Amino acid sequence: MVLLDMMGGVALLLWGLHMVHSGIVRAFGADLRRALGGALRNRFQALAAGLGITALLQSSTATALMLTSFAAGGVISLVPALATMLGANIGTSLIVQLLSFNVSALAPILLVVGVVAFRRGARTRTRDLGRVAIGLGLMLLSLHLLLNSLAPVEHSPLVRDVFAAATDEALVCLVIGALLTWAAHSSVAVVLLVMSLAQSQLIGVEAALAMVLGANLGAALNPLFEGGAAGNPASRRLPVGNLLNRIVGCLLLLPFLGPVADWLASVDPQPVRVAADFHILFNLAMALLFLPLLNPLARLLERFLPERAAPADPGTPLYLDAAALDTPAVALACAARETLHMGDVVEGMFHRGMNALLSNDRKLVAEVSAMDDAVDRLHEAIKLYVIQLTRGSLEEHEGQRAMEIMSLSINLEHVGDIVDKNLMELAAKKIKHRLEFSREGAAELEAMHQHIAANFKLAASAFLTGDARVARQLLEEKTRLREIEQAAGESHMARLREGRPESLETSSLHLDVLRDLKRIHSHLCAAAYPVLDARGELRDSRLKPAAKPSGEPVAAEELRPHSSG
Repeated sequence: MVLLDMMGGVALLLWGLHMVHSGIVRAFGADLRRALGGALRNRFQALAAGLGITALLQSSTATALMLTSFAAGGVISLVPALATMLGANIGTSLIVQLLSFNVSALAPILLVVGVVAFRRGARTRTRDLGRVAIGLGLMLLSLHLLLNSLAPVEHSPLVRDVFAAATDEALVCLVIGALLTWAAHSSVAVVLLVMSLAQSQLIGVEAALAMVLGANLGAALNPLFEGGAAGNPASRRLPVGNLLNRIVGCLLLLPFLGPVADWLASVDPQPVRVAADFHILFNLAMALLFLPLLNPLARLLERFLPERAAPADPGTPLYLDAAALDTPAVALACAARETLHMGDVVEGMFHRGMNALLSNDRKLVAEVSAMDDAVDRLHEAIKLYVIQLTRGSLEEHEGQRAMEIMSLSINLEHVGDIVDKNLMELAAKKIKHRLEFSREGAAELEAMHQHIAANFKLAASAFLTGDARVARQLLEEKTRLREIEQAAGESHMARLREGRPESLETSSLHLDVLRDLKRIHSHLCAAAYPVLDARGELRDSRLKPAAKPSGEPVAAEELRPHSSG
């Protein structure tokens, strides 16, 4: 029962910490990130920023993860980030220092105030601060419960023998503290637990200090495993530097814990105060030791954790040469090549999108979304390049070519949007509800996919060569795809009439996919219109002439046959 009470107290303490952290993040998260990003001009400001923000968040791990993302993204340099982590470690010890005093009487007040603010607050921030007050109240209440649960076993010889055997060696205590902190994701909770055990005299002062060292070491493990970009060693520099700081501190102090414990006990004999004072003194000493050494430490980390070359960004323009803008013919060729590059990205996006839809692959859905961002960036770059080109004087055929480039770029961007916003939304719905197309329905969709994929190359050829025969062939494919879509729709309706379960479940999905595939193909076929229009081979309208009332004369021009096309 004592063990269960202890576990319940620790769980309540962790939940209180979580509520304080989440409440602060919800109320001031954006402000804290801006403050953290803007207060890192030098290592002393960075130290103060880390201390203040961690004291609010009550989690050095949260600060470390924010800093790791900033450092990995190049927002801040490594030296200020390391200094901020030194401040963050001091910030966690300040929380412990505050809670080491007997303030449990504030728990019911904080809980009442927090519940009222959370339930009755008119503003979102008021409710978030109410969450913070509830969390603080739960933390104080959990400490009171921990001390009460340990009280019955203070004088039990068996329990004392068990704790004495488990904490006989300082190194074992350090490892226990590190493992508990790693598992709990909170050095504050573990140090407070150690203080409770020391107050109940279940562990000695020296063992308590060793476990406090372990808590500091364990707090540096979680950012190492959770922070940074996978596969990029440079993103691990900050958490590795913080871990090195903790390891050096533990190695320096572990052999001298006995004299340090005696000295602290002579200042204040209460075991709770000894553990809290040691925690803050350790972090202050590490900050004083490492602040002058941050530059060589940063160079060491950069040497052994080099920046890995980033993969080529598909959204980066490859052919838009600014120097060619003075020569319109060359600049138009550059813009045309970039538009074809954009077409390649859209084609790859289309293939992955259909694979995601047919195979229920969540990973491909995310990849398609990233590719759509690249397509948008390419479209924007091409648009700005062509606009800049058209500000100068162009020949008529050059102006017409510029409009053709813009037209195809816009249509390709629309194709990307249809794949990302429509097809991937349908794929996500299909995956969420674990739906499957019928075997025939999937084959029909795959056939349409293959037909459209082949016409990507036809559209690129019509755009590049301006060949009227290719353009005509592309428009004929539009008619052919309309027939395929109608046939697929009729087959689907036949399966519905048969009562096929897969078809009944996926009917709306299936029809929406057919519609979106047809829209994609229409945007591709738009590449044929400028080619045929330039040669006067397009009708003004696909409508037949309206029938004349009887007796009204017919103009001679209306009797002439229309040109084919």
